[in-house]
Amino acid sequence: MCGQRAGGGGVVPILFLLFCFLIQQVTGHLDDCTCDVETIDAFNNYKLFPRLNELLESDYFRYYKVNLKKPCPFWNDNSHCGIRDCAVKPCPSDEVPDGIRSGSYKYSEEANNLAEECEEAKRLGAVDGSLSKETQEAVLRWTRHDDSSDSFCEADDIYSPDAEYVDLLLNPERYTGYKGPDAWKIWNSIYEENCFKPQNVKRPLASGRGDAHFFSGVCVEKRAFYKLVSGLHASINIHLSARYLLQDTWSEKKWGPNITEFQQRFDEVITRGEGPRRLKNLYFLYLIELRALSKVLPFFERPAFQLYTGNKSYDAEMKNLLLEILHLAKSFPLHFDENSFFAGNKKEAAKLKEEFRLHFKNISKIMDCVGCFKCRLWGKLQTQGLGTALKILFSESLIEKIPESGPSYGFQLTRQEIVALFNAFGRISTSVRELENFRNILQNMR
Repeated sequence: MCGQRAGGGGVVPILFLLFCFLIQQVTGHLDDCTCDVETIDAFNNYKLFPRLNELLESDYFRYYKVNLKKPCPFWNDNSHCGIRDCAVKPCPSDEVPDGIRSGSYKYSEEANNLAEECEEAKRLGAVDGSLSKETQEAVLRWTRHDDSSDSFCEADDIYSPDAEYVDLLLNPERYTGYKGPDAWKIWNSIYEENCFKPQNVKRPLASGRGDAHFFSGVCVEKRAFYKLVSGLHASINIHLSARYLLQDTWSEKKWGPNITEFQQRFDEVITRGEGPRRLKNLYFLYLIELRALSKVLPFFERPAFQLYTGNKSYDAEMKNLLLEILHLAKSFPLHFDENSFFAGNKKEAAKLKEEFRLHFKNISKIMDCVGCFKCRLWGKLQTQGLGTALKILFSESLIEKIPESGPSYGFQLTRQEIVALFNAFGRISTSVRELENFRNILQNMR
């Protein structure tokens, strides 16, 4: 069988590799899109990826605040991965730039303080001062509930004592050894209980079905939801295959691409036809997140918005790079057309949109059930990033009304959402780049 491990060293015969290379090609147009794989590869790998990588290494984007101690809300299983590579090392507070620790996540420090005062006044302005403290707090809770109505994720409380800053560059996403029943349980729960699927299909993780059969009778919105989750799953598997622990000795660890691992997850024969579809779903996810970046440009273009870390000249330089990336995203010639979503009967469309939002929010909660802390970190970040992208796409009319100066009450992004949005897209962009790397490795083994 193609991709079969040879005895002892796990080396795959060259002829099998070349055969796999031929059948693993993912080319041509994507379903539900006007775009093709080749256009995305060229745009991402040679234009966008290098600039995005530079941005994500900057201080504003490398520090992410996360609570890795939240209990799983769905089952009583608090087992954690004991493998050392599953661990996450949080940052000492004095290593995080002052501007980030001060909570200035919306604008510059001065503008942010003013915005917070305005928002608080807006929330309490209509509240009678004679009301009890309990009633005023209840009003604030209602307001927070209203504010969360456009959220696609269950976000961490960054003010919780259990929330800590993590340096993403020092805790890279890679193979940790976390696998087996625990990892399967997570993905099975995501697909079985939280993905739109035909009722007669019981096991979305099982291989061997064609798209036409699986999506028979499924509307474009539900089909897209499933593809987004499948694309995220594929992206994570590419990262694990590309940064695999190849050597672990007392003197050094060596990480790099594992061809056999990649084939086990994506080869057409081994996966009985599912591998190439998974990779096409990755490209679909790429288009969705790229479209969100192109749509959110007005929010970041305002002079009031700053990537505030406390270093003015460096922050200005990074904002220019950010805008360059967003303009580049906008220039992409074959964007996904989200106008086909929820375009039918208004009442039914609103109901489906809310169902769409709640399904994804539930998936974000499942990330607190992941037993590997490093996998949990990157799972939470990537689901929040995709959730933020969906929030942007469903807020187009609000984004168009953003004033050029002053705070925007209709549409807002926190620093957490901004960091997650760009790092999540960075993961997808890296996956597309790694696919080219795997192709080149296989070609060079002829």
